[in-house]
Amino acid sequence: MSDLTSTPDDRGDHHHVTRVSAPEGVHPGTGYSHVAWGTGRFVAVSGQCAFDEQGRVVGAGDAAVQARQVFENLRRCLAAAGATFDDVVKLTYFVTDIAHLPAVREARDAVIPADRLPASSAVQVAALVRPELLLEVEAFAVLPDRSAAGH
Repeated sequence: MSDLTSTPDDRGDHHHVTRVSAPEGVHPGTGYSHVAWGTGRFVAVSGQCAFDEQGRVVGAGDAAVQARQVFENLRRCLAAAGATFDDVVKLTYFVTDIAHLPAVREARDAVIPADRLPASSAVQVAALVRPELLLEVEAFAVLPDRSAAGH
């Protein structure tokens, strides 16, 4: 039997995002949902790196510091669309060393509860846009349809 988790939407009285951590016949993932979907407006957030507001790299050489900055940048980008991490259905992690994943997961877990983990992919890459960058994260979110929420 599938493990379904619906996320209540505090902007309305319906559930707009559903997550399936273990579809029937698929081994449960550790730290992600295998499937996530929703109804409403689609939001795509470009890959975020550890840049501050002035474009300077935060935490050169430190994956944990960079991951926290990346998730803060994601939060700000989501907010620009009226979204939060509760609306995220997919995260893609690009890391220059797979050993950086624990730092990425720690930063993610600080902003996304364990029962609301989105679908995720992790890819080790040879390089990012600047040599001091260790990771990049992109996000896809679904917001409730404003007309359905009575807006």
